[in-house]
Amino acid sequence: MYREILKDLKEWKDRIGRKPLLLTGVRQCGKTYILEKFARENFKSHVLINFEESEKISAIFDFDFDVRRIISELELYSKTKIVPGETCVILDEIQECPRAITSLKYFCENMRELHLVCVGSLLGVAIKKQQISFPVGKVNRLELHPMDFREFLSAKGREDLIKVFEDWPVDREIPELYSVQMKKLLKEFFVVGGMPEAVKTWVETGSIEEVERIQTDILRDYADDFSKHAPESEVIKMRWIWDSIPVQLARENRKFMFSHVREGKRAADLEDALQWLVDAGLVSKLYMVENPESPLSGFADKSYFKVYMCDVGLLRIKSKVDSETIFDETPSYMRFKGAFTENYVLNELISSGKEPYFWHSGNTAEIDFMYERKGDLIPVEVKSAENTQAKSYKLFCQKYKPRVGFKLSLKNIAENSLEETRTYSIPLYLSWTLDRYQGMD
Repeated sequence: MYREILKDLKEWKDRIGRKPLLLTGVRQCGKTYILEKFARENFKSHVLINFEESEKISAIFDFDFDVRRIISELELYSKTKIVPGETCVILDEIQECPRAITSLKYFCENMRELHLVCVGSLLGVAIKKQQISFPVGKVNRLELHPMDFREFLSAKGREDLIKVFEDWPVDREIPELYSVQMKKLLKEFFVVGGMPEAVKTWVETGSIEEVERIQTDILRDYADDFSKHAPESEVIKMRWIWDSIPVQLARENRKFMFSHVREGKRAADLEDALQWLVDAGLVSKLYMVENPESPLSGFADKSYFKVYMCDVGLLRIKSKVDSETIFDETPSYMRFKGAFTENYVLNELISSGKEPYFWHSGNTAEIDFMYERKGDLIPVEVKSAENTQAKSYKLFCQKYKPRVGFKLSLKNIAENSLEETRTYSIPLYLSWTLDRYQGMD
């Protein structure tokens, strides 16, 4: 299946001053698959070393950090000649070998011509747990997320729809010829999500039962990781937090409340467990900014945040929402529809490289997301249906006068001015097109 990150990998391959590459991402989001695909398509040969499958390989890195000796022994192990410029070396699950992580410094300094790619699922967790010496400044980094909606369309064989909307004019309404299909596909995405195995199974079988079996297994694997990799004292707390996320998102005010995780528990008791989930890539924290100025990160209130899951399909399974509830939009779906829609939009923003926050002022005024791009602070209001009336959005534009803003909903495409803000109403299924509207005159 096609992944957008292939473009970034190819850019890294040809970059002057390239360093060893570290690819991170939540477990089972397709890191190893996409690296092997990249290596097959761009190199004469490749070597894949998986530290999790064979602990003995770590011995190659135990003796010293002579990179030529290490490569020589990797050649013997893999039975493959490693030629810089022609061979891609992939070190998978590198968090299982701390000295291999440290060795990246020496590969950067002494064999930069080699295309060396390292993969880590729980790297952030491992570095803290094992106190690994991380080679700061000696690696390039990329992060892979679960598939976004555009990649889902591609997997479904709907590149025709992607092409249709690449240059869609903002002054042309989207006819039912396209909108009906896109809304149906978006519902599918809310059900299936973006975990590659689930998407592949859906495309090949069309079986909800098989998709849900895979999603359930993934959630169980994640829960097993708590016991395997987290401090014993934090495991039960992590399970409490993990189980509370759907309930907290279903509340009208989606602010994460530690007191709602477990009665009598405070932030001091649970914040380390929550941070483990963040470091593992399983959840994202969305911080509040009350006075939006650039950089947003400098004005974020780290004590006021919302927590979302890495994949909307996994959120559905964890919320125990039946697929037919989404396809048919039954009344029982209304409790979760807004949460699923926000989680979807957040993941789309993150996948496209943005760092979102949300604006909150007073008791009621709130903008779902905002981010910075090319000097602009861009507000994004999200609605799960066609109603785009938003008092908070209007208040934000009056007060801060952003140049561009977006309303994402199921309403058709449109443009209008609000105060000094050029506002685009964009259908939820076109969340991946936002960047091209920012620069429109």
